[in-house]
Amino acid sequence: MPPEKQRVGLGLLGTGRVGRLHLNSLCRLRDKCQVIHVADPFIERHREWLEELGIHKLSSNYKDVIADPEVKAVYICTTTDTHGPLLKEAAREGKDIFCEKPIDMTLEGAEEALQVARSAGVLLQVGFNRRFDPSFANVRERYRSGEIGTVDIMRITSRDPEPPPSIDWIKSSGGLFHDMTAHDFDMCRYVAGSEIEAVCAAGAVRVDEAIGQAGDIDTCVVTLWLENGALCSIDNSREAVYGYDMRMEVFGRKGMLRALNETPTRVESVKSEGTLTDKPHYWFRERFPESMLRQAESFLDAVMTRSAPLVSGADALTALRVALAADISMREKRVVRVDEIKLSREAAS
Repeated sequence: MPPEKQRVGLGLLGTGRVGRLHLNSLCRLRDKCQVIHVADPFIERHREWLEELGIHKLSSNYKDVIADPEVKAVYICTTTDTHGPLLKEAAREGKDIFCEKPIDMTLEGAEEALQVARSAGVLLQVGFNRRFDPSFANVRERYRSGEIGTVDIMRITSRDPEPPPSIDWIKSSGGLFHDMTAHDFDMCRYVAGSEIEAVCAAGAVRVDEAIGQAGDIDTCVVTLWLENGALCSIDNSREAVYGYDMRMEVFGRKGMLRALNETPTRVESVKSEGTLTDKPHYWFRERFPESMLRQAESFLDAVMTRSAPLVSGADALTALRVALAADISMREKRVVRVDEIKLSREAAS
């Protein structure tokens, strides 16, 4: 009999909202991987669930996962402020890495983390899962094929159904532009095939005063100038009472492509009072399972074939630069060029 197909031994750090979603995807890909070791500071809360999934190496210390010789690749799904240090430690141990965005809170920290990964020769993929969404990917493919000609305007809407679970989470998130709008920055440049040249951002606290007291915003509108001459507008909110609102529109010289919200069904009830349809999926767990699965497949394929991941560390660094430009734009109420955002050593040279 031929030998069993080799599977990638995985370790997962963090079993919060995103970690659980990643783990569910990986458990659907048992022909390509085996989740061997999981760490979380509150691992006992999740022990029963993890053991039901067949995972029995459980730890409250992330170092146990990184040091495990059976673990060949690590998923970093911890709080934002820990991504950079964990990425560097995993890279130095020779582990391939999937890391949620952003890879660090600062430009210097992100560049250092990427340099460590490069020097270690490990693969790094960053979690911009919307690139793998079937609808968004279809818009990109059809625009790139020339279906609607040259793009003039893009519009992206991303609104959560409810604020994050705690103010402590807000404080460790890096802020709305880094935690939420970063996905939209990445989608803009990925779909348009052009880099973002300048940013004008406005933000407000409209949902929860406690978010403002924690130093963040919960509502924003951002205008982007692209190098190819196109314009992109983005709007975000931490609370859309009707569900998870994820839409994108690309307007070109020959027409328009539009990705609308996904709903549980496409059934319409048409009566004398009017037409009733389903609301959008309530949260990202329901909206993006397919994109998360495709994202995991992409990472595992890259690890097994030693090929470049679809979403690189350079993509994460670019999104971070744009988010930092948005921070300055909102604070100083001006248009900020992305090339203003430099490492401190670059600015000094």
